Amino acid sequence: MIRALAVLTARLVVGGGMAAHGAQKALGWFDGPGPEQTAATFHGLGFRPGRTFASLAAWNEIAAGGLIALGLGGPIGPAMLISGMIVAQVSVHAPNGFFARKNGLELPLLYSAAALALALDNYGAASLDALLGLRPVLRNPWLASLALAGGAAGALVVLNGRDTSTEGPATPTYRGQNSPLPEIQTAPSAN
Repeated sequence: MIRALAVLTARLVVGGGMAAHGAQKALGWFDGPGPEQTAATFHGLGFRPGRTFASLAAWNEIAAGGLIALGLGGPIGPAMLISGMIVAQVSVHAPNGFFARKNGLELPLLYSAAALALALDNYGAASLDALLGLRPVLRNPWLASLALAGGAAGALVVLNGRDTSTEGPATPTYRGQNSPLPEIQTAPSAN
């Protein structure tokens, strides 16, 4: 029972977070940039046409996150998430180092690691896969390997089609984030 609750919590956080991240792009929810600004960002990153790639990325994140949160489809949702994170890591985050504070690799790597763990294990007893009796079929190591390889191959195809000759600024901006983060004010020392 403890394992089922732990895996459910992880699925809801990882899947819900990724679906919300996609909704920021596709729908402008949660102070997200919305489809127009996301399309412009993708165009600036060399993904042409920007609108098509932005829409595909956003809806991939929503679908992957939804599958993971629901515990449905075995390794398919995690493979989709990892595919999108590979593209994000290479095209946006890698030049900025590791830490999220500078838009580095930290957050997409954490999402990828969590997705990999979910792809190679199972969604637990509190999942639609378990409820529908799909766990034995979907939790085959060959299927997990095939799904993960397919996700990685899809990411490489997308990255290979990217036009980097006219690449523009790669840092996405979200509503309320149009300027650098303010400096944190500290109280004077009592010494």
